[in-house]
Amino acid sequence: MSIEIENESGIDAPLEQILGLANFALQKMHIDAAADIEILLVNENVMEAYHLDWMQESGPTDVLSQPIDGLRPGKPNALTPAGHLGMIVLCPQVAQRQAVVANHSELKETLILIAHSILHLLGYDHVEKEDEIEMFALQEEIVAEFMKAAN
Repeated sequence: MSIEIENESGIDAPLEQILGLANFALQKMHIDAAADIEILLVNENVMEAYHLDWMQESGPTDVLSQPIDGLRPGKPNALTPAGHLGMIVLCPQVAQRQAVVANHSELKETLILIAHSILHLLGYDHVEKEDEIEMFALQEEIVAEFMKAAN
């Protein structure tokens, strides 16, 4: 996988773990190793600009996903073809606040947001309750399996 990550947020972030989770999630979803993805960490002001531009909503948000090639999950014997999955923009400052509310670590919150965004890039959504249940269960499974493998 070609995973480009850049931290422009102004604070330290767990870049190694983010890359590891992204790699793990893409392999779990049977994405061709030649596929690529971009992950950008930004501060709240920059995130607010992305949020307004991409979603026409004001204020900073935790994470945004911008699919490019419309790739979908593959299967064990039929990988998704190579392509550009898209871009993830994450705001660590918002993730830090959410971690406190959720009563778990900032690392776990960050990993949840990355898994969530990767699923969005692969066509998952949570508009309908049924889809939300499926997507959130899958993101939790990805994070739990990754964290267990990392320990």
